[in-house]
Amino acid sequence: MSYIGYHFTVEPLVPGVEILIAELGEKAFESFEETAIGVSAYVQENLWTEDILEDIFILQSDQFTITYRKEEIEQVNWNEEWEKNFNPIDVDGMCYIRAPFHEKTQAQYDIVIEPKMSFGTGHHETTYMMVRQILTNEMQDKVVLDMGCGTAILAILAAMRGAKHVDAIDIDNWCYLNSIENAERNACANVAVFEGDASILTKEPKYDVVLANINRNILLNDMDHYIKTMKENAEIYFSGFYTEDVSSIKKAAEEKGLTFENQLEKNNWVSLKFKKR
Repeated sequence: MSYIGYHFTVEPLVPGVEILIAELGEKAFESFEETAIGVSAYVQENLWTEDILEDIFILQSDQFTITYRKEEIEQVNWNEEWEKNFNPIDVDGMCYIRAPFHEKTQAQYDIVIEPKMSFGTGHHETTYMMVRQILTNEMQDKVVLDMGCGTAILAILAAMRGAKHVDAIDIDNWCYLNSIENAERNACANVAVFEGDASILTKEPKYDVVLANINRNILLNDMDHYIKTMKENAEIYFSGFYTEDVSSIKKAAEEKGLTFENQLEKNNWVSLKFKKR
C-alpha cells in the first residue's frame, strides 16, 4: 500500500500542531507523527486528492506560520518501521507496554500491542498519564468506556485492573480492527470493541469510568455524550490536550455538573479527572 506524506513545519508549535492534527483528522489522513518542528501526516495514495489541503483553516490563519513538503512513500514495510520506532512505555515500574519483539519484564501489568502499521509512537505523554490514572484509581468491578481507544491500551489495562466490562470505541477502522486483535492478544475477553464516534453511545447511564484520550476540540464537542452515559458518582478522565487548554476543558466540564478531582502534567500535556455528582 502506497502513502502520501506531508511534513509540516509549524510556528508556534503550541497550539498549532494540535489544531492542524484535528483539522487533518477530518480528512483522509490516518496517521500522525509529531516532530521537533511540527508534524508529519500520512494518507493512503488512493484516498489522496489534489485539493486535500484546500479547506484546512489553520493553513490560512495569520496567527501561524506553516510550511510543508509532500513525499510519495512506496510500499513501506510498516511492521519494520514500527520495530525501528517504537520504544516500550514503562509507567512507574507497574505497567509495561511493549511490542512482541520486546522482552517481557516483571511489571505487574504487561501489555503487548502490535499495530499493523505505524508512523511513530504517538503521544506517549498522554498515554503515560492516562495509564497512571488507571493505576492509581479503582477499576475493580467497574463498567468502563474507552473513547477514542486507538490501540486499546487503556481498555486492556482497565480490564487487567479488574474492570467488569470495557467498551472500546474508535472512529478509525484500522484502530477498530487493531483494538480487537490487541484485546485478544492480551486475553481480555471482557473488552468489546466498536467502530464509530460519540453518536453511537446510548444515553443510558451505565459507565462507572470514562476514559477519553482524544483532543481538545473533540472533547469539548462530545462531552455531553460522555456525561449522559455516566452513572452517579462516575469518574471521567480526559487527556490529549495542552496546559493552555486546561481552563476551557475545566470550564466546560464544570458547567455540565462535573467536579474537578485532579490534574497530571507531562511535557506540557495534561490529564484531568472529574467526578459526576
